[in-house]
Amino acid sequence: MTVVTAASPSSPTRSAPKYGSMKRDRTWALRWSYFFLVLFAIFFLLPPIYMLITSLKSSAEISAATNPWWVSNPTLSNYIDLIGSRDYQIFFRNSAVVSIVVVTITMLIAVPAAFALSRMRFWGSATLATGVFLTYLIPETLLFIPLFKMMAVFNDWTGIQLINRWWVLLILYPTLTVPFCTWIMIGYFASIPKELDEAAIIDGASWMQTLTKIFIPVALPGIIAATIFAFTVSWAQFLYPLAFTTSTSELVLPVGIITSLIKGDVFNWGQIMTGALLGAAPPLIIYAFLMDYYIAGLTAGATKG
Repeated sequence: MTVVTAASPSSPTRSAPKYGSMKRDRTWALRWSYFFLVLFAIFFLLPPIYMLITSLKSSAEISAATNPWWVSNPTLSNYIDLIGSRDYQIFFRNSAVVSIVVVTITMLIAVPAAFALSRMRFWGSATLATGVFLTYLIPETLLFIPLFKMMAVFNDWTGIQLINRWWVLLILYPTLTVPFCTWIMIGYFASIPKELDEAAIIDGASWMQTLTKIFIPVALPGIIAATIFAFTVSWAQFLYPLAFTTSTSELVLPVGIITSLIKGDVFNWGQIMTGALLGAAPPLIIYAFLMDYYIAGLTAGATKG
């Protein structure tokens, strides 16, 4: 008599084909992922590479009909002339001062506001938090005209001239940085266990002590992410300084490079590319060293539970 034995569900004859299929799928998924990553890397790296190549060329070589991706006679004259320029030093100084002060103002407002909206529950806090974020979604292209008009009216009433002053940007930039930084910090504070602030309150700590001694140290990655965002926006902003500042001594770097290196229909491409590269260096350096904190701050709250 023949006895037929049923195959075990975990037998190699059944699991091997399935495992092999999963392994092939994973291999192809990795190949396609690397393909698109390389493709996007090439696409996004071509502009800065072209800028670097152009910045190493003389004006004569740029004007000549030669290969734009090759430097026949590399030179650092564009860097030397631009860095030694008095106007460029003024632009860089104004940008640095504005960015540092705006970041300070932004964090002094955004951190307490986010803490209050996320932990100190009160009537309308959720609606107010959503309204803060919706404020950021309004583009500056719609805001700069009414802001310009408001400053003109303020000048008529008080005689204080705000337009064409670099420090007016200290008032304008927080309208862009504070809402989004507050929203980032709300998400990060909401991801912190409630037991921390409850324990602090039981121990007799005030809300301000809870914020400064418990939440700020714990939420440091989120604060760094918000700081990086505020610095990037204030450093690279173009529309507001273009609309509200005109004098050379009041311009910041993004606008100053364009206005000083473009004379009518004559473009000094070598120094323009050099200025763009030097202007992009500070945010690039910050991102290079603090990228992990930035990602952690932006993704906070995504796995809340």
